[in-house]
Amino acid sequence: MMWLEILGTVVGLVYLWLEYRASVWLWLANIIMPAIYILVYADAGFYADSAINIYFLVASIYGWLMWLRKGDDGEELRISRTPRRAVVPLTAVGVVAWGGIAYLLANYTDSTVVWGDSFTTALSIVALYMLSRKWTEQWLVWLVVDAVSCGLYIYKGLYPTAALYGLYTVLAWVGYRRWIVMMSEDEKVSAC
Repeated sequence: MMWLEILGTVVGLVYLWLEYRASVWLWLANIIMPAIYILVYADAGFYADSAINIYFLVASIYGWLMWLRKGDDGEELRISRTPRRAVVPLTAVGVVAWGGIAYLLANYTDSTVVWGDSFTTALSIVALYMLSRKWTEQWLVWLVVDAVSCGLYIYKGLYPTAALYGLYTVLAWVGYRRWIVMMSEDEKVSAC
């Protein structure tokens, strides 16, 4: 599975570059990458991470459609801040998903990383939804997911994937700053 893990890592780097640029093509990479990682994670005993990649496949199709859709004004979806009204529901979804996934892993699998695997999986559900809406703070959620995941993958000996997630951790901050600038530039153009 090492070759498959390396291929997934390469696709992951392409995805990150496309996300940084806010390119709609990030969604295609985010369909290919989960297809690869379903197998990699299942083989390593990361059952929640394997299962979440099924969600990523479906959610990426949704995200792609959201980014391609034109609004009533004929404009495409713009980068924006996460609305305050969305914070409580997103937090609730994250907490409920974390508990539910942890329960399933603890009672129905031989997972050795129940709480860490379920935590990153639950936050990933929230972050991917935020990305589909082009909310800048999705980068901060990914930063937490990536940092925790990096540690988990080192623990499980998935070193190429750990290296990818270490890089993701750093680049999540860079991406967040980039999207803030892009949002500001877009607001200036809209104001003219």
